[in-house]
Amino acid sequence: MTAVFQKAIDEEEEEEEVCNAFDGEVDIHTQTTSSHDTKNILKGLFTSLLSMDQKRARTMPDEENGDTTNRKKSRAASRASRDVTGSEPVQQRRLWVKDRSRAWWEERSRFDYPEDDFKNAFRMSKTTFNLICDELNSAVAKEDTALRNAIPVRQRVAVCVWRLATGEPLRLVSKKFGLGISTCHKLVLEVCKAIKDVLMPKYLKWPDHEEGLRSVGETFEAVSGIPNIVGSMYTTHVPIIAPKISVAAYFNKRHTERNQKTSYSITIQAVVNHKGVFTDLCIGWPGSMSDDQSTSLVCVVATG
Repeated sequence: MTAVFQKAIDEEEEEEEVCNAFDGEVDIHTQTTSSHDTKNILKGLFTSLLSMDQKRARTMPDEENGDTTNRKKSRAASRASRDVTGSEPVQQRRLWVKDRSRAWWEERSRFDYPEDDFKNAFRMSKTTFNLICDELNSAVAKEDTALRNAIPVRQRVAVCVWRLATGEPLRLVSKKFGLGISTCHKLVLEVCKAIKDVLMPKYLKWPDHEEGLRSVGETFEAVSGIPNIVGSMYTTHVPIIAPKISVAAYFNKRHTERNQKTSYSITIQAVVNHKGVFTDLCIGWPGSMSDDQSTSLVCVVATG
């Protein structure tokens, strides 16, 4: 029992001496052979750790050293730029963009491109095209960014006009204008919305006074001999992809029988005055309706 107690005391003293070795509080006169051994062990451990760190530093890959050097140089250059200009340096950002040819559009957008060829391509004169671009400039123009330059307004409008005038697939429109397919699709939607919001309220107007209606009626009567005509109406169908809801309502039986292919459509009804200028437009009735049905509904809506 006494031996066990004495062994416990010796272990506590040895542990206290080890702790004192870390704290630097060892008394020279009280050091024993056990404390000397402990200090030698700790000294050897610290020496081994230091040696490992030095070896690791010597065997570090050159790439890491080079990256560290480059980062230091970059930070030094940034500090020097701030010292000289007094402001943060502008970081040049790069964005990968697929290189596409725009030769077709650049040729037709030239100032000296023949008027007749332009009209055959876009179904309108240069004067009308320039007018549309000027009217829609504020609605469709975009600003340049650090990643890329914005598409010019003329090219945006031309993509939409060409798509509407020819009905070409977007993949062919993309090749002609040197733009991505998704970009062309987005431009068509944006320009169409701008036409609806900006141009239609300004130019598509029904005569809103008796004098205007009387003038149109007199002109129509002089041409056709029929009195009290204020407009010439026509209804047509535009093919669409089958919608997800009310599919049967948009099924166009006439187009399906004619083309031997399932067809869906929506109706467009337009009214023009004696000069051929549109005065009313209605779009969206299901393609399954006949022309007389859609005409009756539009007249009821217009007069109701």
